[in-house]
Amino acid sequence: MPMAAKRIGILTGGGDCPGLNAVIRAVAKTAILDFGLEIVGMEDGYEGLIEHRSRPLAYNNVSGILSEGGTILGTSNRANPFGFPVVRADGETVFEDRSDLVRDYVKELDLSCLVCIGGDGTLTIAHRLMEECGVPCVGVPKTIDNDLYGTDVTFGFDTARQIATEAIDRLHTTAQSHHRAMVIEVMGRNAGWLALEAGIAGGGDVILLPELPHSLEAICERLVSRSRTGRRFSIVVVSEGVELEGGGQVVRCEVADSMNAARLGGVGDVLAARIEEASGVETRVTVLGHLLRGGTPSSADRVLATRYGREAAVCAGTGRHGVMVGLHCGEIVPVPLSEVAGRQRLVPPDHHLIACARSVGASFGD
Repeated sequence: MPMAAKRIGILTGGGDCPGLNAVIRAVAKTAILDFGLEIVGMEDGYEGLIEHRSRPLAYNNVSGILSEGGTILGTSNRANPFGFPVVRADGETVFEDRSDLVRDYVKELDLSCLVCIGGDGTLTIAHRLMEECGVPCVGVPKTIDNDLYGTDVTFGFDTARQIATEAIDRLHTTAQSHHRAMVIEVMGRNAGWLALEAGIAGGGDVILLPELPHSLEAICERLVSRSRTGRRFSIVVVSEGVELEGGGQVVRCEVADSMNAARLGGVGDVLAARIEEASGVETRVTVLGHLLRGGTPSSADRVLATRYGREAAVCAGTGRHGVMVGLHCGEIVPVPLSEVAGRQRLVPPDHHLIACARSVGASFGD
């Protein structure tokens, strides 16, 4: 039988997104009210665990944060306990295993469980902490990319999709007025869910996903054809992780990172230049970037984040560790972290939304 929980920790890892504070609030309030637990918040994700930085979270500390964007605890993209970047005296960056510091700090704080809110990187680390260090963890699926395996949807996605859709709506009017093609680059890394759903909602004429091959010739034919039939503007929605013909993904900069994650960005600029040169259609680009992560969460994300947080607290309070809380057919269920770690949920080529987009006139550049 697992030991009765007395104190649990909570952290937010990876990129920020709308709904993080809603999860923190739900975890803390449920743990306090339903289980009588003490809550310890880790500052700046796994970095706080490694550097032994935390603070207690009382009931009043998490009141009034439901609608706030960002995270009151802070976060860190690059703080991997199994490969923590350290700059040596000669200026070279090396990656050192600091997982022993995490294990020791969890023991020092007398935590019975660590609730880890994050994406695939954060939850993969949580799984390793469980398996290799004996740190009990519960995961909560967060990412605007919607690419986490083991759940139908992640919190943060709905808000990002709405922001992207509103941006496309606004770009429609200027594209129409100036008879241009407008390229809108959205986040998504290797998964095209955001480009696909915002593209459908915003009436995109061409939608480019990392999961589907495309050709510049097909894209230009689509744009020129629209112009010839009197539709003298076009909207092209492209995911940042799309591989261009002969060039692969566009990398904004290489990052010294133990998780081998280069920083993507700029595919919209390259694509727009190629479209204009090949087709003669005047083309402009808008990169939404971090706008998609910021601001207040949508009502749907507030509800989903609250449901996730409540269930994570129940798992932590009852000793059900080594799981991520996921949404399956409308119900919140525990999913083993072993099934989630190191996997991504990508857009299947035969997904019904792709067929739906084609039916209403969208092209995928093929």
